[in-house]
Amino acid sequence: MSQEVLRNSRISGLYRLDPAQRRTTLVRAGFLDPNDAALLGRTGSVVDQELADSMIENVIGVFELPIGAAVNFLIDGKDYVLPMVVEEPSIVAAVSHVARIVRDAGGFETQVDDPVMIGQIQIVGLTNARKAAQKIEAAKQELIDIANAREPNMQKRGGGAKDLQVRVLAGETPDPLRDMIVVHLHIDCRDAMGANLVNTMAEAVAPRIAEITGGVAGLRILSNLTDLRRARARCTIPQDLLAWKEFDGATVLDGILRASEFAERCPYRAATHNKGIMNGIDAVAIATGQDWRAIEAGAHAWAGVGESYKPMATWRREGEALIGEIDIPMSVGTVGGPIRLHPTVQALLRLADIQSAQELAAVLVSVGLAQNLGAIKALGTTGIQQGHMALHARSVAATAGAKGDEIDLVAQRMIAAEDIKVERAEKELQELRDNT
Repeated sequence: MSQEVLRNSRISGLYRLDPAQRRTTLVRAGFLDPNDAALLGRTGSVVDQELADSMIENVIGVFELPIGAAVNFLIDGKDYVLPMVVEEPSIVAAVSHVARIVRDAGGFETQVDDPVMIGQIQIVGLTNARKAAQKIEAAKQELIDIANAREPNMQKRGGGAKDLQVRVLAGETPDPLRDMIVVHLHIDCRDAMGANLVNTMAEAVAPRIAEITGGVAGLRILSNLTDLRRARARCTIPQDLLAWKEFDGATVLDGILRASEFAERCPYRAATHNKGIMNGIDAVAIATGQDWRAIEAGAHAWAGVGESYKPMATWRREGEALIGEIDIPMSVGTVGGPIRLHPTVQALLRLADIQSAQELAAVLVSVGLAQNLGAIKALGTTGIQQGHMALHARSVAATAGAKGDEIDLVAQRMIAAEDIKVERAEKELQELRDNT
C-alpha cells in the first residue's frame, strides 16, 4: 500500500495515548516520517544556542511550547493532520472535534487568491498632489520594470511586480505640509510570505517616483492589510450532525446562529469571536514558521474595514443545514526565513504535507473556521467553561506538582468538587499521596 493511500486523518482516540504512542500512530497513518518522529521526541531543545543566535539578536536561551496534532481534517478532498503550537488547553481538542463533524459533512472547501502583497511608497512635499499622481500613472510600466529588475528571479518564477495604483491623501485645498501620495506596488510573491521582497522593491522604485513628482520619498514598506491576498473557507453541515451531549441538532444550530448574529451586531463580541478564530490560525502558523503577527494584523484590519468591526467568520441556516464561511487576508509562505532554519518547523510542514503558500493559506482559514465553530457551539449550548475547565484541570494539577497518573486523578477530584485551583490541587495531591 502506498504512503498516499495510508493517509487518513480520521484518527480515533489519539488523546488517550501518551506522546510517544501518538507519534507512532502518526507514523503508521502515513503522516509522520520516522526520522521526524525521532526529532519531535527528543528531550531538550531541538534549536541549540548557536542556531538560535543566528535567528534573532541578544539570544539568552530558547523558549518552548507544546506541539499538538489536530486530526480529522478534510480540506478540498485532502486529508490533513495539522501541527498546533499553543499553550492554552482545549484548542486542539475543540478543533479536532469540529473537523470530524465537517469531515462527515464532506469537508472544507476553500478558495485562495494569488499571493499578491502591497508595497507602499509615500511621497510628500508636493505642491499639487493630484497632478503628481497623474505623472505616476503615466509612468506605471516604467516603475513596474524597475521593481522587477531589482528581483529578476522572482519574475522568472512567475511572480514579481504586476501592477501599480496611486492613492492621493489630500484635502480639498492643497497643503504641501500634509498632502501626500501613496503608491501601491502589487507584487506576486509566489510561495514566499514576501515582506523582504516587497520592501526591497518598494525601495527600488521610490527614487524614480520622487524624481517624477518632484516630491520626497517617505516610508517605503509593505502593508499588512493584504486584501489582495485573501483566503476563504466554507463548510455545509446538516443539522443532524450537530447533535451534541443532551442537545439535538436543531437546538445546537439555533445556538450557533444566535452567536453569529451577536458577533455581527456587536463589535465587543466580534473581538472575542475573532480571537477564537485566531487561536487556531496562530497555533498552526507558529508551528509552520509563519509571521503570525502579520497574519493577525491583516485579519483584524480587514475585520475593521467599513463602518464597524466585523466577525471574520459567519454562520447561516440553509434549509436544515448550517453554512459557515470565512474570508480574511492570509500572507503566508513555505520558503525563506525560519522555515529554512528551524528543523522542527521543517518536520511539521512535512507532517502537514503542505506544498505551497496557497495551500497553507487554505489550511489556515479552514482551521480558523473550525475553531470558531467549536467555540460558539459550546457557547450556544453548555457554555465555554464546562469543557475548557475539564482540560484546564490537568494543567492545574501539574502546576501543583502532580506527576504521571496523579495528574488525571487530581484533575478528576477538582472537577468533582467544582474547585479548579492550585490550592485545591495541592490539597488533593497530598491526600492522594497520603493514602497510597
